[in-house]
Amino acid sequence: MSATRVFVARLAGCTVFDPAGDRLGKVRDVLVVYRKSDPPRVVGLIVEIPGRRHVFVSIGRVTSISSGQIITTGLINVRRFEQRGGEVRVIAEMLGRTVVFADGTGQATVEDVAIEEHGPGEWAIVQLFVRRPKTSASLFAKGATVYASWNDVREKTSLGQPQSAEQLIATYSELKPADLASTLLDLPQARMLEVAEELSDDRLADVLEEMPESEQVEILAQLDDDRAADVLDQMQPDDAADLIAQLSEERGEHLLELMQPEEADDVRMLLAYAPDTAGGLMTTEPIIVSADATVAEGLALIRRHELAPALGAAICVTLPPYEPPTGRFLGVVHFQRMLRYPPHERLGTILDQGLEPVTADTSAAVVSRILASYNLVSVPVVDDNHRLVGVVTIDDVLDYLLPDDWRSNDSDPDTPRVPDRTLSRAQAIAPRLTTRGRRTSYGRS
Repeated sequence: MSATRVFVARLAGCTVFDPAGDRLGKVRDVLVVYRKSDPPRVVGLIVEIPGRRHVFVSIGRVTSISSGQIITTGLINVRRFEQRGGEVRVIAEMLGRTVVFADGTGQATVEDVAIEEHGPGEWAIVQLFVRRPKTSASLFAKGATVYASWNDVREKTSLGQPQSAEQLIATYSELKPADLASTLLDLPQARMLEVAEELSDDRLADVLEEMPESEQVEILAQLDDDRAADVLDQMQPDDAADLIAQLSEERGEHLLELMQPEEADDVRMLLAYAPDTAGGLMTTEPIIVSADATVAEGLALIRRHELAPALGAAICVTLPPYEPPTGRFLGVVHFQRMLRYPPHERLGTILDQGLEPVTADTSAAVVSRILASYNLVSVPVVDDNHRLVGVVTIDDVLDYLLPDDWRSNDSDPDTPRVPDRTLSRAQAIAPRLTTRGRRTSYGRS
């Protein structure tokens, strides 16, 4: 392999292939160890394989890094990653660090790190891309960026000061919420909490929805009450209800009081249902229109970028009011059916007459069978007065059927689950514990 210099931040998300061209996973970080006098040595890559499991790939197994892809020998141990003492993750732990120039010209923040091959399977850090503090008083001004060799700087550590996570967040900005959640779960606990605190409210809400409940509670405990309430406002009501149910009754009620009244009302309603019922699984934010709405109007509503695909699969038609609990539920119109009619067609004339709603106390098992039997991705939920109160989507049912720790890197995808939820959300206060991923010493020198 010819000598190559690569900036680590550009490796994030790069696909890893075996010699036959089969995809093995994606790079999530680069692992280095510090040396007494020489620049840090690269020991391997942290690679995410299918199932969102993070594994260690020794740098000696890498045969090529070029054009945004990495080729390995194909010999990868799939045991879970565990960071050892003395090892440092470049993206998660080095980016954002403050360094001081050895010549006394000031300090800068590390924005990227270049690694270079010095021999077969021998890689080391050779250069840093750093940004000096801004010199202008303007809020929009940025400091100058410069390249510096490892020996030209030294790291500045201030006891008690958290390391900035801004650069890490920028590096992972393109990750989907589920992938970002998986990446955060694999970070050291202190770093995970630090990064979570610096995420925007809506981004943190999306990530929390993809995390195990114990980590959700842990992160929420680090936020002040006002910030925690803002994040809960951004979450889907059913996910927010699940999270609040894991908190102490006192803090849960306090956060509900701080939330936006409309969001809090939805969450309170969901908390009243047992989790193993349609009411406990449903979301209270389906698309709801009148019978006079047209196909054109319906299609415009499901085109919204922020709408989850399962919620956009069908539109609910009711009498006024059009917020849950609505007026009398009339039926649903599936988006494929709308595509078969002219734009001016009234939705009330093309309702699915064969789909019956379920009641809020219908068991989760029955809801699952209905979705499977009729090849649906959602089913409407009504109260005793036949008013629409929400819809259960297929992802909510999968959340219920999968093992409680399926979001954790330690969960076993082959372990089936026998549902056993008899308490209401309000009673389920104690968080379920999960463990973090572990890795063996395979591939270490």
